[in-house]
Amino acid sequence: MLVTAAPLAHLRWGEGNVAVVLLHGVGGGREAWAAAMSGTGPALAAAGYLAIAADFPGYGASATIAPYDMPGLAAAVGALVEFIGARRTVLVGHSMGGMVAQELVARAPQCAQALAICNSSPAFGKPGGDWQQQFLRERFAPLDAGLGLAGLAARLVPAMVAPGTAAERIAAAQQMMALVPEATYRSALAALVAFDQREALARIRVPTLVLTGAHDRTAAPAVAERMAAHIAVAELVVLADAGHLSNIETPDAFNRTLLDFLQRHMPAAGA
Repeated sequence: MLVTAAPLAHLRWGEGNVAVVLLHGVGGGREAWAAAMSGTGPALAAAGYLAIAADFPGYGASATIAPYDMPGLAAAVGALVEFIGARRTVLVGHSMGGMVAQELVARAPQCAQALAICNSSPAFGKPGGDWQQQFLRERFAPLDAGLGLAGLAARLVPAMVAPGTAAERIAAAQQMMALVPEATYRSALAALVAFDQREALARIRVPTLVLTGAHDRTAAPAVAERMAAHIAVAELVVLADAGHLSNIETPDAFNRTLLDFLQRHMPAAGA
């Protein structure tokens, strides 16, 4: 069910007092968690959870924000968590979504009783600023050349996935990315390059799943391992056959891992 009368538009599956809020990446949207992509929302509902797949500001059916920055994105998710009003909340963030989840718990730790940070990192790139600006120039160049998000997706997505990823999964990820408004994509990337919550990792006190893919070159296993080492109650899982889009590339393995974590640390039956 699509809900638009909320701080963020979102898809909703199931019911219960444990809400699992699913946060997409920079080239994604709420549909990343739906049956046709990862199936994570329906899988959570079948296990007794309330699953919420949000559109970040400027994506899908969510209004944009100004300024478009990480504090603003985190505040929007915080408002959604308050709107849902569940007794317990789990934030599950993929890539950019994992960064927004970290930003939110650093600012409002009461918003989540568990976390899953997937294919993400505690900071964007190398410190100093030069690397980030070069990244933006390279990522924006196809857009400046008039290729649009569809052209950019055709270049980026195949390089993000693991060898042997099914062609239909690559095509689905490309189609989803092509739907992101160019202005939103530019704003989101500009927000990401300023992200750095490395010092806040040690203050995370809730059970946290740190998940990545063995073939992820964006949030590599070594990055995930270092991140997990700084979180008090963290579990590290590296999916052998996945790259950066692990929830879409290997949905069965991704969903099994997430549900196993939730059922041990935030069981729906105890809601």
